[in-house]
Amino acid sequence: MHRQKTVVLYPGLSVSHFVPMVQLADALLEKGYSVVVAVIDITTEVDTTFAAAIDRAVSSNPSVTFHKLPRVQDPPALTHGVQFLIGYLALIRSYSQRFHDFLSSMAPGSVHAVIVDMGSVAAVGVTKNLGIPVYVFYPMGASALAVFLQLPSIRTEGQPSFKELGDALLSFHGVPPMPASHLLAELLEAPESEVYKLVATGFSKNLEANGILVNTFASLEPRAIGALMDPRLLLLPTESTMPPVYPVGPLVMGAAGEAGAAGHECIAWLDEQPEHSVVFLCFGSVMFGAKHSKEQLKEIAIGLERSGHRFLWVVRAPPHDDDPGKPLDPRADTDLDAILPEGFLERTHGRGLVVKLWAPQVDVLHQRATGAFVTHCGWNSVLEGVTAGVPMICWPLYSEQKMNKVFMVEEYGVGVEMVGWQQSLVKAEEVEAKVRLVMESEEGERLRARVKAQKDAAAMAWKDGGSSRMAFGQFLSHAAASVRV
Repeated sequence: MHRQKTVVLYPGLSVSHFVPMVQLADALLEKGYSVVVAVIDITTEVDTTFAAAIDRAVSSNPSVTFHKLPRVQDPPALTHGVQFLIGYLALIRSYSQRFHDFLSSMAPGSVHAVIVDMGSVAAVGVTKNLGIPVYVFYPMGASALAVFLQLPSIRTEGQPSFKELGDALLSFHGVPPMPASHLLAELLEAPESEVYKLVATGFSKNLEANGILVNTFASLEPRAIGALMDPRLLLLPTESTMPPVYPVGPLVMGAAGEAGAAGHECIAWLDEQPEHSVVFLCFGSVMFGAKHSKEQLKEIAIGLERSGHRFLWVVRAPPHDDDPGKPLDPRADTDLDAILPEGFLERTHGRGLVVKLWAPQVDVLHQRATGAFVTHCGWNSVLEGVTAGVPMICWPLYSEQKMNKVFMVEEYGVGVEMVGWQQSLVKAEEVEAKVRLVMESEEGERLRARVKAQKDAAAMAWKDGGSSRMAFGQFLSHAAASVRV
């Protein structure tokens, strides 16, 4: 009797990790696999954006089975700031037995591969112990992965900490030189701290997997991908072996893939604007970090008004004065008149549109009117900008976004930097200058041409004979050869 081949996906607990992994389901279904997504939903009460992403995925993927793992009792608490990662990894570990029991409940021999999120390293051991091939899904770029894998060899015991190095440049194979200050915030903690050790050594645990799938494509990151595929260049610890790497991106949501997009006021407004005339400002979907101070919001407003260009700006309320790190409540209303300069909305009426909290980013980027994208440089946003062919103005906020900014500006050539973000206040003059540079200058035209070339390459990556489709096929062949009969 023919047994259904199954691939189990085990995504991370945020929109930026969940959505691209679920995009893999269509490619797996096309190859005749059954797809099951094992979900930890314990954070959905506080992260309504993640909850909505799960609901959208369930309703739009009827051929995929979504299985919510039974909740654990007294789960580790999630804090914010640099300690967040400690609680997050502990939470994932607390589900190891649940994940083990779920995999064990499936028909013997039916699971041909398990794909786990990069943050779910505990699941790698669980899966391998069951004799099932396990692959790590890396939702960031190959350049960031190349940096993280080289960290243990870049700084050795007794050397200055990354924080002490400040803006001194670090050299890595496969990527441009990187200021030490641009590394993850966790890596700027004391080297003896728990969170530093977790990050500095955690990525090497992914090397225990059968392979690594990366959400990128060959044309965008050829040097980084080349370094990942040549272990001699990565200076890995002697006891480590680099598993095969499969660039299978860009895995991004298609236009019209976001719930509520078609009826959003900004789409109708964009339809009325000239081609490439609108600057789109949006700073991500997560609860932490994707918000600016009241002073910063006013500087942005002044800069946009002075630029004279049309704009679409997604605004969230500034941080709580009593607790700047407190998570954003996505349901909270934003009083625009209270946080923007007096008369700004009236003076810019018609050429500018300010929307609260959220806009359908993918659909906005694919509108013909959109001419530039001011982004926080989250990897999903980078790929969405590239696949839409929109030049980007880079304003990193948190996580690996500072690193992505370096890659976007110096390696891929798809963006320019909004200077001042490191001082926590970008001035109105800089906002105006960078908007004008992208929208008016010859440099802006060259930037647009480079992004257009990458857009075309991204479109080819998943076509027959394309680099990502071929890499995906190689992954499936590797998984099939690794299955224990």
